Amino acid sequence: MSTTVLTFIIVGLDDHPIFEADLAVKGETGSRDDRAQYLHQFVLHAALDAVDEQQWQGPNMNLGVVDKFNNLQVSAYVTAAQIKFLLLHDGKNEDTIKLFFRDVYEVYLRVIMNPFFTPRSHIKSAAFNQKVRSLARSYFRS
Repeated sequence: MSTTVLTFIIVGLDDHPIFEADLAVKGETGSRDDRAQYLHQFVLHAALDAVDEQQWQGPNMNLGVVDKFNNLQVSAYVTAAQIKFLLLHDGKNEDTIKLFFRDVYEVYLRVIMNPFFTPRSHIKSAAFNQKVRSLARSYFRS
């Protein structure tokens, strides 16, 4: 049984990743191929140039699909503080992705309102990770 490609990252200031999650529902137990994981990270980070170009094209925070690689697509969402949410997927519904980004943004706002959080630090909160995974399950369940 093949797994769905669904990798999510939040990229902070100076293009430093502050959160990464493999949100794919795995068909079998065990770890994912490391080469595929590195390829997904490479595709997402390569898409940052396309995000930088498109974020100034209009007032929308949701940029939609910004880059493609083989059968994979990268969708992006940019916050007012220039924090980028990137989702690598294999052709999900654009409206569903928009709703996912909106809900993750609300959870992200709760994290950054913590007075001990600094904008350049990694998000290590287990509650945040669990909430993002829960949102992914509810929106991208096959």
